[in-house]
Amino acid sequence: MHPQTQQGELNAVADEHLEIVRRVCRHIEDNLEEPLTLAVLGEHAGRSGSHLQRIFKRVTGITPRQYADACRLDRLKSRLKTRRTVTVALYEAGYGSSSRLYERAAEQLGMTPGTYRRGGQGMSIRYTLADSPLGRLLLAATEQGVCAVCIGDVDRVLEDSLRGEYPEAELARDDTALCPWLGELLEHLAGERPHLQLPVDVQATAFQWRVWQELAAIPYGETRTYQEVAKAVGRPKAVRAVARACATNPVAVLIPCHRVVRTDGGLGGYRWGLGRKKALIEREQRDAAERGTEGS
Repeated sequence: MHPQTQQGELNAVADEHLEIVRRVCRHIEDNLEEPLTLAVLGEHAGRSGSHLQRIFKRVTGITPRQYADACRLDRLKSRLKTRRTVTVALYEAGYGSSSRLYERAAEQLGMTPGTYRRGGQGMSIRYTLADSPLGRLLLAATEQGVCAVCIGDVDRVLEDSLRGEYPEAELARDDTALCPWLGELLEHLAGERPHLQLPVDVQATAFQWRVWQELAAIPYGETRTYQEVAKAVGRPKAVRAVARACATNPVAVLIPCHRVVRTDGGLGGYRWGLGRKKALIEREQRDAAERGTEGS
């Protein structure tokens, strides 16, 4: 078979799979109250359940069940913010029972739904501040992992940003307990530790999580365009939504949204300033090039 013909057939299959996943995603989003088994979704897609599972995971990086769980969580959080009771919110979000919600709440929300509804009331968040190559840096964490990384010039502004994110949580500065995680982050910013493995505890919609997973997969020293990320998550027209997901990333550097740039070569936006984004990209590219030279 001619190489061009073979490539064309592969592209046609990829496009077909992408369309199947889009259709299944829309079906999940519109039917969260219904049983969303692989058999049901497979019938909707015209594929066997196992075949659909393979296609879906290949395209999105997650299973249909994980996507449905994330969609339900997204709807739940929206309902809780309107001050509905937890009982009403969980049924409106498509949870069949309170036990199904609470058995996954700690993993997905980092807190119980009631606590989330009250703005994090009852949560204990520790934070620390330090100088970094990018200016002053604040790192905050729950018991589960890092929940905020902020970069700026003034400590008070960084602390106010953390309080705004968790208005009802108990915040306490703890330089000692967070020293190991802070040390790893500072080593990364200094180019001494290319790969970070710090645990993260943040809340997100299904789409945000998918985008952030894609950002985490961008190799150190490389960049991707917003268009490339949108295509990679199966939503090629959602470039603006990808940009918003980058802008709302609460853990700078750990989720490397600075590695996403515009198609025309421009930097795009960055919550902590374009100067810092430029410095991050240039440092990573320089360090990656030096390591490549050393290894050759």
